Amino acid sequence: MPAHVKSSLTGVSVVVPVRNGRFMLGTWQGIYLCEFRNLGGSRRIVVTIIAS
Repeated sequence: MPAHVKSSLTGVSVVVPVRNGRFMLGTWQGIYLCEFRNLGGSRRIVVTIIAS
């Protein structure tokens, strides 16, 4: 239950603009992976890149 609430508050996805193969982040911005489970199994991370 606490992990569900924490993931609801922090969000489960992010959209990041990319230019010339680099993340376009601000000076104080970063991307962090948070895991809220105490005894979780293995995890698979999926990255989808859409070029326009």
